[in-house]
Amino acid sequence: MSNYYSEALAGKRLKHCYDLAPPRVQQYLDEEIKCVRERIKPGDHVLELGCGYGRVLKELALETDHIFGIDISWHSLHFGQELSNVPDIGALICMDAKMLAYRENRFDIVFCIQNGISALNVDPALLIRDAIRVTKPSGKVLFSSYSDKFWDDRLEWFEIQSEHGLIGEIDHERTGDGVIICRDGFKATTFSTDQFESVISVMKREYRIFEVDESSIFCEIIA
Repeated sequence: MSNYYSEALAGKRLKHCYDLAPPRVQQYLDEEIKCVRERIKPGDHVLELGCGYGRVLKELALETDHIFGIDISWHSLHFGQELSNVPDIGALICMDAKMLAYRENRFDIVFCIQNGISALNVDPALLIRDAIRVTKPSGKVLFSSYSDKFWDDRLEWFEIQSEHGLIGEIDHERTGDGVIICRDGFKATTFSTDQFESVISVMKREYRIFEVDESSIFCEIIA
């Protein structure tokens, strides 16, 4: 469902999903943020694609004063401003990630983690190309998705969300191979190493793909 994260699972409901994360999932979330944090230098201009209510930006705001996040959900962005999740609330902007309203070479780091490449429900090639466009030469673009090794923990987390009415009932007969399907039409997919390589190899950019914490697959692209 294209509007699931913009309406049905936005704002307070989205925060509730993360509040319910069991310890192993929380570790996965923290390790992904750590992977981005290690690449930020003081003074860097940083952009998050699909920032929701600013949960990740809040964790990274101590690293640089120039941090921004975009999302298509007004609900999530407004909720993030209410929480003051980012010191400069103007840093949360409603914008389509595949058509960024930024000039070329604007940011030192652009990132879209925690399976945003699938959750944003846009053409991955368009998403990655525009992220590269707004990144400075030699800057870094980071995307992540789930590792196959994390399947059981990921499924458990989604089952918890379903039990709390945040997503629909999981259709276990159709769920598997990295895809979670709910009876209300919600579908959560992943983006594999092969898919990353297929999309990025034609862009003639230096990149590397690596695993983090046996829970994430990261693709790091040099702009």
